[in-house]
Amino acid sequence: MIVYLSEFLGTAVVDSTGKKIGTVAEVAAQPGTHPPRVSRILLRNGKGAAGRAVAWREIESIERDRLRLRVPEAALAAAPADESLLLLRKDLLDQQIIDVNGRKVVRVNDLLLEKRTGPEGLEMLLSAVDIGVRGAVRRLLHGAVPQAWLRQIEKSVRENTIPWEFVDLIESDPRRQVKLHISHQVLTKLHPADLADIVEELAPKERQALFQALDDVTVAEALSEVNPKLRRSILESLGIHRAADIVEEMQPDAAADLLAELPEETTTELLQGMNREEAAEIGELLEHAENSAGGLMTTKYIALPHTADAAAARNLLRSIPDLPEQFNTLFLVDEGGVFMGSVTLARLIVAPEGIQLSALKSEPLLHAAETASEQDVIELFDKYNLLTLPVVDEQRHLVGAITADDVITVLNKKR
Repeated sequence: MIVYLSEFLGTAVVDSTGKKIGTVAEVAAQPGTHPPRVSRILLRNGKGAAGRAVAWREIESIERDRLRLRVPEAALAAAPADESLLLLRKDLLDQQIIDVNGRKVVRVNDLLLEKRTGPEGLEMLLSAVDIGVRGAVRRLLHGAVPQAWLRQIEKSVRENTIPWEFVDLIESDPRRQVKLHISHQVLTKLHPADLADIVEELAPKERQALFQALDDVTVAEALSEVNPKLRRSILESLGIHRAADIVEEMQPDAAADLLAELPEETTTELLQGMNREEAAEIGELLEHAENSAGGLMTTKYIALPHTADAAAARNLLRSIPDLPEQFNTLFLVDEGGVFMGSVTLARLIVAPEGIQLSALKSEPLLHAAETASEQDVIELFDKYNLLTLPVVDEQRHLVGAITADDVITVLNKKR
């Protein structure tokens, strides 16, 4: 049986003697259970604040218009100040939550509680969240019209609920996040672009608390997708040491773009807090003009001697635990690091084992100088339908690669 929180609040409470001792003021659940199980009912006597608590074992029955206890009023304890309890009215009703399935931030209009008989007797579980107009109508008209009329009105309004399993709580206090067992692990499974959209909808305090709770890799991926106007404030709110760890996890080109937006003093502090090799790689990218091929490129690519064969190349790829993002092309170089050609991953997969990579390279031999303009790069991608473009220095040494998503980002900025 489904009970709506908006209708359950205010329900009369009678003790074991039949005496009315108050009304339901708040419902407390244990957040560590899945779904959360109601563990206490807080009572209000008159118009004052909730003062006493009913433990779940003290409830005899929950009827349509009253809650019956199995103990007398004198046996009830005072309302606890336990911050580890999830207070459904205070913490959820009218608050923002994250709809993981819909990948957005939504406001709670009502809560659906499932009353059932479990192995240990009567229990009530938080089963779903109402984020639609139906929940708002229910709360607006509850008590103003007969319940039968209200149910008829509700039927004319589309239901919009989220099962609790797809809900992620927003709590700006890091200490209370721990007490409520809010880990945000489900958010780590979202695409970084979806997580970035969610982050952009949150207030600064909530945004900071969310990033403090997520791991460095997840934050790095999401930060790369966040609106550039927000990235600086987000990074600064995390503190230099955490920010340096996060930048270290980003793709070099994305990290360079981010650091280029920061004051020079902050950039220097972050680079000093990073792994020396990573810092040097990003530092080199920062030296290039932002609107040049060098400013667009990443230094994460895979290059092999042009004399290697297909079998050796495939064995190498199997041994690499983390291939570069957007990996679709293998670059060929001579013994001095001079760019000799490109081999698409598709051609490598179907190539005979003994064939040399130089025989598989694409024609014409396309590349961009690191000083080439963004427009030159865009024209090459457009003319040849490229997925990846190698970048070379004045001596034609391979120094980086530009991928199609880099070009899309540039085009979006030009809109």
